[in-house]
Amino acid sequence: MNYVSTTRDYTHHLGSGHGPGPGTLIERVSPASGRLVARFAEGTADDAKAAIVRARAAFDNGSWPRMSGLERAAVLRRWAELIEADKERLARIEVDEVGKPIRMARGDLDAVVDLFQYAAALAIQAHGEAHSNLGGGKTAWVYREPVGVVGMIIPWNFPAVIFAQKVPYALAAGCTVVVKPSEFTSGSALELARLGAEAGVPDGVLSVVTGYGNPVGEAIVTSLDVDFVSFTGSTAVGRRIVANSAATLKRVSVELGGKSANIVLEDADLEDAVDGSMFSVFFNQGECCCAGTRLLIQDSIADRFIERLLERTKTLKVGDVHADDSDVGAMISEAHFTRVCDYLEKGKTQGARVLTGGGTDRAAGGFFVEPTVFDNVEPSMAIFREEIFGPVLVVTRFKDIEKAVALANDSEYGLAATLWTKNFDSAHLIAPRLRAGTVWINTSIDTGPQIPFGGYKSSGFGREMGQAGFEEFTNVKSVVARLGKRTHFYPQRG
Repeated sequence: MNYVSTTRDYTHHLGSGHGPGPGTLIERVSPASGRLVARFAEGTADDAKAAIVRARAAFDNGSWPRMSGLERAAVLRRWAELIEADKERLARIEVDEVGKPIRMARGDLDAVVDLFQYAAALAIQAHGEAHSNLGGGKTAWVYREPVGVVGMIIPWNFPAVIFAQKVPYALAAGCTVVVKPSEFTSGSALELARLGAEAGVPDGVLSVVTGYGNPVGEAIVTSLDVDFVSFTGSTAVGRRIVANSAATLKRVSVELGGKSANIVLEDADLEDAVDGSMFSVFFNQGECCCAGTRLLIQDSIADRFIERLLERTKTLKVGDVHADDSDVGAMISEAHFTRVCDYLEKGKTQGARVLTGGGTDRAAGGFFVEPTVFDNVEPSMAIFREEIFGPVLVVTRFKDIEKAVALANDSEYGLAATLWTKNFDSAHLIAPRLRAGTVWINTSIDTGPQIPFGGYKSSGFGREMGQAGFEEFTNVKSVVARLGKRTHFYPQRG
């Protein structure tokens, strides 16, 4: 199917009205076609500060934090309904800006709707605690209050999904939010924010300021009026944000890079494991922080497994991202395309063997990398240790479970891991030993809005989604009261 869209022009989103005039523009060219698809305002530090002032006023003096959970939930449900009605257009925007295949983008928008609906439910059922068994006429209440103004920095690989993993949860808790999306993929955040205003999100409660990390992201992270920063992106940038937070002692949550292990034991269902292993690394053209890029395969089945893996990998369709049967899209930018190509060369020069792929395609102005499988990969190699963020799978073999666990944990990262086995005992003995925030068993990159997500080690800290993700956006307050006449602390004299 051929698809043609007009170039979209945006200003910042500061509520039901539009933001100030765009000034200097950032032009977004599709990484799949080279066509100009959008123009975004190149925000300044003053733009970010203006949004923060609005968010601070909306939190301190506005109605949103003081609404009942039922009222906030009603807005979030209406918002979910508007997204549902607009899914196809929003998916096409993701395709244009990210370069991912359309059926993947449609799946993303399905997940966005689910995330908003679940956040609405959390807004209703949020509650504190009462302690009436303290004795002596004493009682206490533990409240969960909104943390305040939240700054959110959203990456380019899943712009709509990660917006939905953060924003509705924060709003459900009663926070106000300022979002800085990636300069590559700002359209999703702006379009979703516009639908939020239509659903009834009050002015100032949600703002989107587009632009570069410096100055826009920097202004958000360093502002004394921002109480909490939620960041998803690279480990290098995450470390800088955590370091900067020391000056203001603001809370931060960082979901960072990964180099996830994908362990296949000899008793696994071969076809399921092949299919899941492909999905875990080639989904979203490998631009996925929890991708299972390190395939750890037991010796006894390695040759047979790899033979089938290669057969299947060679059938993947790379190219026309607007075609319903396309499997692998384009790299986000020329710079990232070059970076992935550099890793392909590193793998070859360090002694790994290319079993399939390894090529590139710049046809029609796009930045396409073939799905690639490396064998004979040693833990010392860069392609084993470093996050490539492209459709590149590296294969390392092991003899026994102890070696598999050691290889899986031999990484600075700890975002996710996958295990393929039909042995119930193996699954439940191995999973707790894997140093990762999420472990999938006989599935991969498979979750739901109720399930918390986040990392160990250099993959960050804090959680998104689930009850834990909701609680990230709350403060705990204890209130202690004594009923009736109490005993005096000091004796009465005179």
